[in-house]
Amino acid sequence: MDKFLDFIVRAGSLDRRVIFVVIALVVIIPLFFPLGLPIRATNSSQAVYDVVEELKAGDKALVSFEYGPSTKPEIHPMTVALLRHLFQKDVKVYITCLWPDGQFMALEALEQVADNQYHKVYGEDYVLLGYRPGAEAIIKGLVSNIRKVFTVDSRGDFLDDIPMMVGVNQVADFDFLFSASAGYPGTVEWVQYAADPTGVTMSTGTTSIQVNEVMPYVQSGQIVGILGGMPGAAEYESLIGQPGIGTSGMDAQSVAHVVIVAFIIFGNISFYVERRRSKKY
Repeated sequence: MDKFLDFIVRAGSLDRRVIFVVIALVVIIPLFFPLGLPIRATNSSQAVYDVVEELKAGDKALVSFEYGPSTKPEIHPMTVALLRHLFQKDVKVYITCLWPDGQFMALEALEQVADNQYHKVYGEDYVLLGYRPGAEAIIKGLVSNIRKVFTVDSRGDFLDDIPMMVGVNQVADFDFLFSASAGYPGTVEWVQYAADPTGVTMSTGTTSIQVNEVMPYVQSGQIVGILGGMPGAAEYESLIGQPGIGTSGMDAQSVAHVVIVAFIIFGNISFYVERRRSKKY
């Protein structure tokens, strides 16, 4: 028994570098070899899935990218999953960017999903309108007349020369609106200046910290569902049956939390044993 207690005390004084290495391993390994831990979708994630599932082939979806590299780990996986769902249903996807970095995020997502996975045709199945400065003024312009904001797309092609732009003149012409937002301008502005005035069904995906800010719009019915951070991305991946970085990220996060809690418990036990020994002697 004494030898066992000695082991606990020694283990309780592990070099912090050893602990860092263990945490690094339990985070990295699930990213490359997902554990497939069960994921149950929340009502808000299910609502986003259901509204996209109701779209028909040929319907038009406007997806807005409002995030950059700093929030990419949280929002990019859910955006990729959403695009997979839209392209799987042969929905026409129109992409705009309210953030400069959003255009780079959109190009990366489209290359991964539209080009490499579903082999969609640019100009017929999807179009990247690109970025224009102006924040909510851009949203107001899109509600009024898209061609007042964008005369050409991100490639420099005139909108009138793009087949899928025929008959698409304003936000009201879309069947679905999704805002992938990390802040201002983003979800709130799309609700106020686009979804509410036009009546177009809108959903959103945000960072976890923004969920409380956006949730009142969800509860009021102005937004249909919300994907919150990496958990929301993992839930959406589970719903469409295509695990991705969101799922593996949640595996890594869950295992890391378990290991951290185990270290805390083990450290307290070690401290308790050592203190009892010091009192005894």
